[in-house]
Amino acid sequence: MNGPSPNNPYPMPGFPQVGFLKPLVRNPMIEVGDYSYYDDPEGPEHFESKCVLYHFPFLGDKLIIGKFCALARQVRFIMNGANHKISGFSSFPFFIFGNGWESTTPSPGDMPYKGDTVVGNDVWLGYDALIMPGVKIGDGSIVASRSVVVSDVPPYSIVGGNPARVIRPRFTSEIVSELLGIEWWHWPIDKITRNLPAIVGADIHSLRIAR
Repeated sequence: MNGPSPNNPYPMPGFPQVGFLKPLVRNPMIEVGDYSYYDDPEGPEHFESKCVLYHFPFLGDKLIIGKFCALARQVRFIMNGANHKISGFSSFPFFIFGNGWESTTPSPGDMPYKGDTVVGNDVWLGYDALIMPGVKIGDGSIVASRSVVVSDVPPYSIVGGNPARVIRPRFTSEIVSELLGIEWWHWPIDKITRNLPAIVGADIHSLRIAR
């Protein structure tokens, strides 16, 4: 056997609060890799409405989440639609209320735009972590509970705080470089299954051989 099907939205029988996101997400502007899950007692099917905020289709920004990511309850992504024009004396969005205020509608390019938000592969986002627009979180990283991530996170680092800072790297730079070259998460699932002892046991020698 090679683990659960990545297309099963509820892979743990009798425990429906954990769900693989790929088969649950409907928004084409949200991309999720195989086996990445969201854990929420109210149901992982609410991920889009509860966790991806201010995601307006006309802006075109994407949320991209890699494979084998673990997302704890109340993880939230603030998308570019939350931004206000800040070059004027007021940041209040008068134009959205109409009734004579339409003339203040900003032109394309006036609003801050940070681009896509990208979570790498094998990333763990802790309880109540908040990810701001356009942030890139590297493969293998861990974001501590209740962190506010406002800038990019290097691969295989542990970050925490508000704003989140690197607490420490998970491994040496040499090991990180090797892991980024191996990219075990892109292996066929039967190969991943055979090499799970090395993956979870941090056995880089065996991963070199299996590569």
